[in-house]
Amino acid sequence: MRYLTMSIEPSGGGAFHPLGGKLTDDPAIERRAIHYVELLADETVLLFAEASGSQERYRRIMEESPHVISYLIAGTDRWMAVSQFEPTEPVRRALELQRDSFLVVDTPIRFTSEDRLKVTYLGTHETFKSLYARVEEAEYVSVEILETGEYEADGSSFTRLITSRQEEVLETAVDLGYYSEPRRASLEDVSEVVGITPGTVGEHLRKVEERVFGEMVR
Repeated sequence: MRYLTMSIEPSGGGAFHPLGGKLTDDPAIERRAIHYVELLADETVLLFAEASGSQERYRRIMEESPHVISYLIAGTDRWMAVSQFEPTEPVRRALELQRDSFLVVDTPIRFTSEDRLKVTYLGTHETFKSLYARVEEAEYVSVEILETGEYEADGSSFTRLITSRQEEVLETAVDLGYYSEPRRASLEDVSEVVGITPGTVGEHLRKVEERVFGEMVR
């Protein structure tokens, strides 16, 4: 079993779906992750996602969208939302491709700082070759392969060593280039995205480094 991590965005920029575009563009809402997505038998989409920010703005956008069939919100600070909506043609084709390729998505699907989707698939080398050939022919999506290799069942163990808040800060730091050489972002840049002070960002990152590096040398 292998894994393939890709960065995905609609061709020409924009959003895969008008509903997602409105949620992304609203400064009162931060979309964090997609934990489950499926194209149902009636050709509608079922989505289980994580977000933060104004639930009132989220409700207003969902109520006003002609695509939404139903939705439900649970939680407070970082809340979860389940929604059923009508897909656009590119969304429908993308989900059909995922289903027909017998790919397994290693959830959650993350939103990067550039509002692209970061998706990790599990499958065989042949499955990935077939997927990439079909994606290259698709005019509605642009992809970038970030990483591939042999999948290990305990490969996510590092994320279990840290809190969800620490994971959020770490992912933002990586996306912005804090760990790049040369460094492309500062603690202040990360703090602006996650909404905490630079000092707290630094504290979170030091704790992550301590726990992860400690696990590596055991």
